[in-house]
Amino acid sequence: MTNPSHQIAREELFAVLDSYLAALRERDCNAVPWAQDAKISENGVMLRAGQGAWVSLTGLDKFDLRFCDTSAGEVGHFGVLDESGDRSPFALRLRVAEGLVAEAEMVVARPLDCGTPFLNADLVDRPVLLETLAPRDRTDRAEMIRLADGYFSTLERNDGTIKTVFDPSCDRRENGTYTTNNESEHLGWIGGLSCEAQFRLGWFLFDDELRARRYPLIDEERGLLLAGAMIDHAGLHKSVTLTDGRTVIPVFRRPHSFNLLELFKIKAGRIEAIEAVFHTVPYRMPSPWSGADGAGHDRDLAQEASR
Repeated sequence: MTNPSHQIAREELFAVLDSYLAALRERDCNAVPWAQDAKISENGVMLRAGQGAWVSLTGLDKFDLRFCDTSAGEVGHFGVLDESGDRSPFALRLRVAEGLVAEAEMVVARPLDCGTPFLNADLVDRPVLLETLAPRDRTDRAEMIRLADGYFSTLERNDGTIKTVFDPSCDRRENGTYTTNNESEHLGWIGGLSCEAQFRLGWFLFDDELRARRYPLIDEERGLLLAGAMIDHAGLHKSVTLTDGRTVIPVFRRPHSFNLLELFKIKAGRIEAIEAVFHTVPYRMPSPWSGADGAGHDRDLAQEASR
């Protein structure tokens, strides 16, 4: 829940972000104004201040996509970090309370560990994500959450049914790579399709569960919503029949999960752009940020596998 009477100015939130990134660049976690009992995570694991990228980082790229929620006291950032020559897209979320960092959540897509065949650390700005929306093009908070949650519900056991609303121009970038409208060597013909066209085919049937969904940050001025979730692949499907009758081999044929932070651009009630960073974690690993991990869902999958 947000409290408009305790809003934090955008400038103040971005100042906290700047100081956090400056401290990270210098690997000096003591320079961060931590709240007492601050919660800190990297790739879905709770850490102490100074662990993880604070130890290994050797530089921060100039790429800087930032956004904030003045009602919730949340500020977010997508960037690229360097660890001794390995460059990794990352997403960062901070919750600020009384000028102190109460939560710091980071997802880093490291090239050797992230678990996808595609990753691009040479990120450039996307004008659609930087645009400030005219009041007539803004969508209320509850509807933004409904559209983002509908996206996850469309992705879960994807059968061709669309449970959200896409703008025809919608493009999705994941771990720095466009995975729509981009028929590349790694993505093949499916990458050349739009967001909605991919879903209408049921291509993502192998995404068995989108759990631990949460929507901590909504930047109403920019029409941006930051979501967190876990994606589980049970390895149930050895082949997938698409809605057009084609049979394809699914990407994940073994137990596998992703931890993610995903940014949605929502304009005039439509999803216009998506930016995501995700990283492989142990299958069915609980989220440290949510207790909604879908207990009991595995029994349903086991029944399917036995048929």
